[in-house]
Parts: sequence; C-alpha cells; structure tokens
Amino acid sequence: MKSQFRHVALIGKYHAAVSGSQAGSTRAALEDIAHFLTSKGCEVVVERETAASAGITGYTTLDVPAIGEQCDLVLVVGGDGTMLGIGRQLARHGVPLIGINQGRLGFITDIPLDQYRGTLEPMLEGAYEEDHRSLMHARVFRDSHCVFDTLAMNDVVVNRGATSGMVELRVEVDGHFVANQRADGLIVASPTGSTAYSLSAGGPLLHPSTPGWVLVPIAPHTLSNRPLVLPDASEVTIELVSGRDASANFDMQSMASLLHGDRITVRRSEHRVRFLHPTGWSYFDTLREKLHWNEGN
Repeated sequence: MKSQFRHVALIGKYHAAVSGSQAGSTRAALEDIAHFLTSKGCEVVVERETAASAGITGYTTLDVPAIGEQCDLVLVVGGDGTMLGIGRQLARHGVPLIGINQGRLGFITDIPLDQYRGTLEPMLEGAYEEDHRSLMHARVFRDSHCVFDTLAMNDVVVNRGATSGMVELRVEVDGHFVANQRADGLIVASPTGSTAYSLSAGGPLLHPSTPGWVLVPIAPHTLSNRPLVLPDASEVTIELVSGRDASANFDMQSMASLLHGDRITVRRSEHRVRFLHPTGWSYFDTLREKLHWNEGN
C-alpha cells in the first residue's frame, strides 16, 4: 500500500553545533528516511535549516511556517528538545507530528531510529494512534505592558539568579490570591511537562489527556508549599516580589529577564499539538520504559 500522507516534511536537530561525525550520522539518517518515504509514494521536503546544517541536497526545502501550510505530515528526527521547538511552531497549523528518537529519553520522540522502517510503514498507511497535547500561552507584563509573549509545551519556570538567594513570588489563580512563596523558583507544567523539570522538583505525573497543569515550587522555604494541580482553564499569575537576577524560562528554550513587579501570566493556548504514535501505543508503556519501572522484577 502507498502512504495516505502525500506531502511529508523532514525536520532534524540543527540548533546546536555538532561534530563532523555526528553531523554525518544525522545526514545519513535523514537521507535514509527520505529515501524510504519516497519509496512509499510520498513527496518529501526537508526543512531549510536542517538541510543546510546536515548538507542534504536533492530535495525541496521549506521553512517551518511553509511546512505548516503545505505539508500533511511532519517527521521530527532528534530528541524531545527538537520536538518541543517544532511542536510550538506547527501547533497553529494542525499538522500531525511523528517523532523519531535520535536523542536520549524520548518521551515525545518515541520511535527508536533503528526501528523506524517497520514502525512507520503501517503508520503511513493509516494505522496509528492520535494524541493531542495542550500548550500554554505565557506573557510577561511590565508596567501593564506585555514585553514577552510565547507558547510553551512543557513548562513555564520562574527561577532565581544563579548566584542569588531565594525569590519571593506572589501567586494568583483566576485573580484570587493563593500565596506568597519564597523558594528557588516555581514551575507551571503541562501534563507533557510533568515528566520534565517538574518531575525532578517533586511534582506528580499527569496523564496527557488530563485537562490540567501543576504548580511545583522549587526548593521552597516553607515545606508545606506542595505541588498543586489546577484545571487548565485557570489563568495563573506570578509576580516577582523580590529576588535578584530572576528570569522566566519557557520550555528552557527561551528566556525573559525579570524586574521586581513583573507579572507572568499563563493560560491555556487555543492551539494543541497533534502527535501520531504506532497502533497500540500506551503512555504507561512509555513511562515504564523511560523511568525504568519494574526493572529487576
């Protein structure tokens, strides 16, 4: 059978500098996948910066917005960081994403590179599970003016400076005062981000279909400040009351430096990311494998 997806884009990791051998292996992997897709009747395009970084020629190249407008499937080859960046950009277009893991953990890039042929073939023919992930719309306000506006798939994190003490943060939910928290920082995490920084700070795991997010203090001064699960219809506001060199980080891929009185608002985005997984995929299988549950049993 031929693929039910006609116009397929390939995107790889290109932001970080890579050694010659790593760049060569990335090029070989992308070219092999491109040849496979072509053999299945797909028209293949390669994301422009991916092609330039890996030295891939012979394929049409498009930038990410054009891929969102023109392609009906995107294969992301890399790690979860690569997928986070691309997922935020393509969510507004509604194009489905498949992740092929060339990184380490692979919570959302879940197809091992050495197994992609056998896994992709039935997916291209329509045998897959669809998984929608919520996004957070975050903004930073200074003197009532928005100075930073972005999306996050994993988390919004307010952090103290590297060499400073705790920050004091005033937290509101839907305009209602919750608490003033003194801590190293505060994480607002989506279900997708519950397996990232939030997990290492002691937050709970949230199933991806849960319509909520979690507030997780980082090393709080008061031990009764515990993670709090909220409905994702809520708007969370965090005001920096005190603390030097504080910043707000969004998926740890973009950052805004903060001044006292700055307010960070987080609400549910109108856009969601569409992931496709192999038939039979289970979130619990992913947790068991990536978190090494039941080893030795």
